[in-house]
Amino acid sequence: MNAQPMTCGDYVTATFARDFVAEGFDHDTVERIHRGLFDEWTHALAQSGLFSNGTVAAALDSWQDDPHSLLTALLANADEITLKRYDLVWEALERSAHAGSADAVVEYA
Repeated sequence: MNAQPMTCGDYVTATFARDFVAEGFDHDTVERIHRGLFDEWTHALAQSGLFSNGTVAAALDSWQDDPHSLLTALLANADEITLKRYDLVWEALERSAHAGSADAVVEYA
């Protein structure tokens, strides 16, 4: 049997995905993740007692390299409509970032 090592996304999915989706759509969280504000997630991983400091640091590095990976992990078990709603917001944030105006984001809720 070949055991695959868990990735950062796997940790987040296992720890937070169920509650994240159950809490309903959260536009503000998408914006924070898009801006690279990961404090609440790194703090939650660290405080869970399930992960070493190295694992938490690796998760933060991974999110800094690819912020969308955190959102993907949080939505791993979401239904198709929920995924689409979050994708629309992420795409709007991306367009705003490329246009140079973070104020012009349309909220899809």
